[in-house]
Formats: sequence, C-alpha cells, structure tokens
Amino acid sequence: MSSSVVAGGATSVVMGSPVGQAAQVLRGLPDASVHCVVTSPPYFGLRDYGEPGQIGLEPTPAAYVARLAEVFTEVRRVLHPDGTCWLNLGDSYAGKANGGPSVGLTRRADRAELIPPRRNTTAAAPYKSLLGIPWRVAFALQDAGWTVRNAIVWAKTNAMPESVTDRFASRTETLFLLTRSARYHFDLDPVRETPVDPTGGAEWAQRRKQGVPGRRGRNPESSVTAADRDFAAHQAGRNPGDVWQIPVANFPGAHFAVFPPEIPRRAILTGCPPGGVVLDPFSGSATTGMVALQLGRRYVGIDLNPDYHRLALRTRLLERPLPGIDQPAS
Repeated sequence: MSSSVVAGGATSVVMGSPVGQAAQVLRGLPDASVHCVVTSPPYFGLRDYGEPGQIGLEPTPAAYVARLAEVFTEVRRVLHPDGTCWLNLGDSYAGKANGGPSVGLTRRADRAELIPPRRNTTAAAPYKSLLGIPWRVAFALQDAGWTVRNAIVWAKTNAMPESVTDRFASRTETLFLLTRSARYHFDLDPVRETPVDPTGGAEWAQRRKQGVPGRRGRNPESSVTAADRDFAAHQAGRNPGDVWQIPVANFPGAHFAVFPPEIPRRAILTGCPPGGVVLDPFSGSATTGMVALQLGRRYVGIDLNPDYHRLALRTRLLERPLPGIDQPAS
C-alpha cells in the first residue's frame, strides 16, 4: 500500500509496507530502486517472534548467516549503485540446550519471556564463547561483493544491567556501513560534531577565526594535532567517529526496547540524498520509517509479523487510520 502522511511540515510518502519474508518480498522490487537501507535483523537465537520462517532461530550460526546472506543478495540488487546500507547486529554466546533464556548482548533482552531456551550451539564455539555473529555476517557479505566501510560501535548509555559475574557486562552493538562500490553518497556535514571551547578562552576564538590553532615556539606547526587539522579543514565541526554513545529507546504499545531513532537519523542524513527512498527489510517498530519521513525521505518497510507491523505503522508512521492497517488481519 502507499499513503501520504505529513511529517516535519512536508508531505512524505510511505512507498510500501508489505508483510512477508524479506527475501521473498524484495524479489518484487525493481533493481536500483532504493537509495539507503537501514535495518536491524532479528539476532541469532535470542528471540522467538512466533512466525513461521522467521530469521534468528536457525540451528547453527552458519545457517543464520546463510539466511541473512540470501536477504542481502536482494538488498544489494535493489540498492542504487551509489547507495549505502547500514546493518545493526548484536552478538550472542554459545550455549547448551535448555540452558535458560539467552539474553546475551541485545536490546531485546528485556523481553526474556519471549526468548526461547538456548539451542545447543557448542558445535560452533566452546560453551559460553562469544559467537562473533556480526563479523561472521559482515565477512559473508564481503565475500558476496559488499564493501565493508565502517564497523561503528553503538555504546548504549542506558544498557540493561546483567547478572553475569564471570565477564564484563555487554553494552555495545555493531553498526556496519556497507556499500555496493567504492564511490557512494556520503554527506558528513549534517552529523558533524560542533566544537566546544571548554575554557571560553581567546585561543579558541583565534582557532575559529584562522582555522588553525595559534601556537608559539620555533616550530609552531609541529604541535598541531590531528584534531586541530580536522577543525581547520571543516569549520562546521569534526567527524563524529565510529563510537556512537546513544541510549536505547522504548516503543509505546510494546514492552521492549527498540532501535533508537538517533541511529537511523545519522545513517539517513549521511547516506541518503534528500527525497531518496529508504528501505528497512526488517521494519519491526518502524523506527527507520518514522525517521525517514521526518527527514523528508520516502520509505519502504517489510516485516514478517502482521500484528506488530500494523501496530508500528499506526503508532509511528501514520497520522490517521487507514484501510489495511487498522483493520484486523483476516
């Protein structure tokens, strides 16, 4: 379906919001029809959505990676040659069957009543070993032709506490920036960090005026730091780097944490041209769609769970009830 909604004072368009398995639905989209992909697939062995054919409950990490690789073969086809793909993945640990809920490394961990008992994954790694799922997926996609440009660390500033006592608590996830080619749309300016003078002194005013710091001595340029050079080259601010300190977010109408809007905001501002089409093949709570519309982009969302998908569309994307969304599933 498609519908016009008002977001941020401008009319945006929900290009389509089909329900179904991602790879199957993607096969119906034209080649090079989207400009940016921002998504967070179900994590391996951490949550049961109660849907046949769902990704994440495969018997082995290798099977999980293969399922995602199938989806991202289609993602790569529908992505514009200069498009970007932002893939968020959390990790998990090797466990034995009936070992209790695998809360592992995920923002979905607070929904433990819906997380199945651990499958026996000790054939893939020693018991209690970190499985390295994000990098297994990244290397598989690299082998399939994707260019891995960044592995951004999402440091959760309000991560849920863990009762574990034999390792450090897990408070990060990985966000990969993938591209089809070496040249792609990437606009750093909207997300640059504005420099702040912690002292309010005259030296910072001089730096702002001259673009390079005022230094004293026989060889003043020798004391110019990399941060100084970055500031001198980019008066709008510095590159925010690959460690993003962002809190998790909650989704009204459901009792679990979701993709924080700040992640797709940075990804879309950087990796999608104005008016471009943003795709999330695992739409879930539709956070990516909500942010895309707010930023004046168009959105294509795909999800396997029809009830959750309708809830997300009604709550986050649509200003008013629309046929096919607020009606019960037949």
